[in-house]
Amino acid sequence: MRKQSFSIILFYQYVKISNPKKFRDEQFAMCTQLGLRGRTIVATEGVNGTLEGETKAINKYCREMKKDRRFRDVVFKKSVGTGKNFPRLSVKVRSELVTLGKPIKNFWKKNGRGTYMKPADLRQAIKSGEKIKIIDMRNAYETEVGNFENSALPPMQNFRDLPKVLPQLNQFKNDKVVTVCTGGIRCEKASAYLKQKGFKNVYQLDGGIVSYMKKYPSRDFKGSLYVFDGRITMHFDKKAEHVVVGKCALCDTPSERYVNCSNDLCHVHFICCERCDKGMAVCGKKCETRIRVNEKVYASRI
Repeated sequence: MRKQSFSIILFYQYVKISNPKKFRDEQFAMCTQLGLRGRTIVATEGVNGTLEGETKAINKYCREMKKDRRFRDVVFKKSVGTGKNFPRLSVKVRSELVTLGKPIKNFWKKNGRGTYMKPADLRQAIKSGEKIKIIDMRNAYETEVGNFENSALPPMQNFRDLPKVLPQLNQFKNDKVVTVCTGGIRCEKASAYLKQKGFKNVYQLDGGIVSYMKKYPSRDFKGSLYVFDGRITMHFDKKAEHVVVGKCALCDTPSERYVNCSNDLCHVHFICCERCDKGMAVCGKKCETRIRVNEKVYASRI
């Protein structure tokens, strides 16, 4: 009997959708029929999704999407799945595909966003020693487990923090900058926002870090790539060549093991080694104090 084959696709497309609720319902129906699970966000500005299913079903989904002229150019980034990386299917309507919370007036105009830079061109720029600055537009907990060497890692807890951390990036305003993120969707907005704020020479990595790692494993990007599914992290290099850059937040031991903070008001994802994880791991002193206070309050009520 032939073994089942599963695939995961990561994709996005910025395109104007006049009726996002109708499109959401169509997406949900098609994914359900094909037996796909995962997360898809729909907005008036486009679609963003990560889906998993049997490879033949994933391939059919890709073909059906490309029949719609709005999505003829969408790039589906495929990787091997297990069929267990998503518990269910979720298709939701949001006001933005990635929430910046700030208007970008030239986003839809020609040259409103950063120029696409192919992975091969970024690789060549790095090899030749060209003066460029890579700016990572992912969240801090993502960059902790893997990042480009010598890249700028603004301390963002979510994408909405970009305007807040902008003063730290202003030193690169006159440099050639390349924005990077997982699959490219955040860089579309981030690069446009930087241009709006006066950055002179802005590029964005075409296809995101996942495309770069696939083409150049063990080169320039060190560590693992954080992903928003059951895998949590992924890497394309050989086990013998893999470098662990992540460190346990509690003891600094090299680790790529993520847990959620035990403080329910926080619940942030952070790196924690098995030795430090006693089932009640917390991301820092503030959360540890809050849990102890809560324990005392609960004890007093018994």
